[in-house]
Amino acid sequence: MLRKSSSHWIGVAVLAVTAVAASGCSALAVHLGLRVRLDTVPVTSASAALVSSRDGAKITALGPGQSAGLVIVAITAEGKQFVTVGAGKGKVAFDNYSIEASIVQVSKRGKVSLSSDPRVSDGKVGHLRISPTSHPDVVTELDVAPRYDIPYVADFSGRSGIDGSEGTAGIDGLPGSDGTPGMVDPTTGAVGTPGPRGSGTNGGNGGNGSNGGDGSPGEDVHAWIRLEPGPKPLLQIKVSGSSRRQSFYLVDPHGGSLRIESNGGSGGRGGHGGRAGRGGSGGSGFPNGASGADGIAGSDGMSGSDGLAGTIALSVDPDAQQYLKCISWLNHGRGGLGIERTAVEPVAPLW
Repeated sequence: MLRKSSSHWIGVAVLAVTAVAASGCSALAVHLGLRVRLDTVPVTSASAALVSSRDGAKITALGPGQSAGLVIVAITAEGKQFVTVGAGKGKVAFDNYSIEASIVQVSKRGKVSLSSDPRVSDGKVGHLRISPTSHPDVVTELDVAPRYDIPYVADFSGRSGIDGSEGTAGIDGLPGSDGTPGMVDPTTGAVGTPGPRGSGTNGGNGGNGSNGGDGSPGEDVHAWIRLEPGPKPLLQIKVSGSSRRQSFYLVDPHGGSLRIESNGGSGGRGGHGGRAGRGGSGGSGFPNGASGADGIAGSDGMSGSDGLAGTIALSVDPDAQQYLKCISWLNHGRGGLGIERTAVEPVAPLW
């Protein structure tokens, strides 16, 4: 009876452990010590925090569209700690907890995020109420403050043109046939002159690359800017494009910024011409056959034209005019800069 090699069984074991780890808090994962169920742990208290997915630093506030990892620690009376998976790098899956969230959202993997629409969080504070499902009397709560001192980009630029397709390569020529061997003189045994060889065929021409597509124009954009009433200066901004797409922003002028872009899309790259086919070599004989001529390489396609820049118009409420230094715009395209207009005029509340 043949035994399977030890390396085979090691591979099977690695695959099994990988499958268990990916399956979450299964009974087998608990049995192997990869996961811990809190219903078998005498939990007396808990704590929660948000950490950066980039460097693990603690986070107390989120800007619109931002997210962070949730770390929950269950603690026993003896001080033993059980940390959640994911950002906490522990062994407790999040399905051990009941999490009630307001303003912010929490995924099944413990990712806490704030809506990119500032109207959801304006004037509010996100909140999490967390308790182990097996110990509902143990509760920890976490506030998630919104922040608006971050850089935003409102991009209404045109799409880039499609790259041209590559030309097809030319077919190589066929080699010429060898000449017939010389006849052997039956008396002297001398070998006669071989017959003439065939010429190789010419290589095929490469196909031309196709032209790249033109970039589409940037949208014509209108932005309305006003100062939101309150103890801290915050700019309410609505940006609307000619496609009827609109975005809202709340910007803290002390550290925050908004750049509006409406660049023309770049032209697509022209396709490269196809390689020329190589001429076939001549066959051996007397005289030798001529080699076929190489084909002609295909021409490269032309790049597409860049799209036109969109226009950008700003309507700025007089009270917000002093904070315009945190607003910038960029609208380049074929033919240079697009039109820019700024009007100082009353702007009604945007939400």
